[in-house]
Amino acid sequence: MKTAVIGAGVIGLSWARLFAEHGHPVKVFDPRPDLDVPEGVEVAPTVADAVRDADVVQENGPEDLEFKKTLFAELVRTAPRHALLLSSSSAIPSTAFTRGVDGSRVLIGHPFNPPHVLPLVEVVPGEQTTKESVGRAVEFYRGLGRTPVVERKEIPGFVGNRLQAALSREAAYLVEQGVVTPQDLDTVVTNSLGLRWATVGPFLGAHLGGGPGGYRHLAQHIGRSMQGLELGTPAQDPERLIKAVEDAYGSSTYSDLAETRDRRQLAVLTALEEN
Repeated sequence: MKTAVIGAGVIGLSWARLFAEHGHPVKVFDPRPDLDVPEGVEVAPTVADAVRDADVVQENGPEDLEFKKTLFAELVRTAPRHALLLSSSSAIPSTAFTRGVDGSRVLIGHPFNPPHVLPLVEVVPGEQTTKESVGRAVEFYRGLGRTPVVERKEIPGFVGNRLQAALSREAAYLVEQGVVTPQDLDTVVTNSLGLRWATVGPFLGAHLGGGPGGYRHLAQHIGRSMQGLELGTPAQDPERLIKAVEDAYGSSTYSDLAETRDRRQLAVLTALEEN
């Protein structure tokens, strides 16, 4: 599958490396003169030259709405009609930069840095994106050994960055208030939440935190002790949220889920000790 990478900053070069490692021919375009690309990657002189024969285009330009509007108008015009047009945008939904053009094959493919190492890719369709394009994007990223997650609704910042921003905001507040030093805060995260969320994530972690009673027990009893903290908007419909978590994890027993959590967390700790 022929690929094109538009924008060769940290993210773009990481994508180019990943595409090449999986045997896809890669053409890269970036206007800067000091471009140094991974082995086996071809540098194209223009955007049009980079995408002319591409099956997949991965855009990694600035987080600027007007820039993306202009660029994607060119991509829609110059790339083959079958080509997927994917954006690594960190915050701007594709609907915002495809108004007035055919956005049926345009969607977000947002990685976490660096994409050749971290597996997540947030796949976010726009208002015009077809289901076929979403399916092709998921298949493409899975073929790269990534873990694509299709998000059901566009929202600025998507999911990963919004979670990151919320935690970063509270971390900065705690340091600014003199509660903890930056180094000690990092120690808190890497020895608690970081280990937990690396293996089970926030909701499964909370579900297990409620013991055999699960997320319902945590929310109705233990969670009440946190309600006085100004940590954001509380759930508008707690029962709906509880049921969503129970639907996701309620079919497995507490003991089975806890055993899997413990095994994975011990594996992470062992890997850290070895490195």
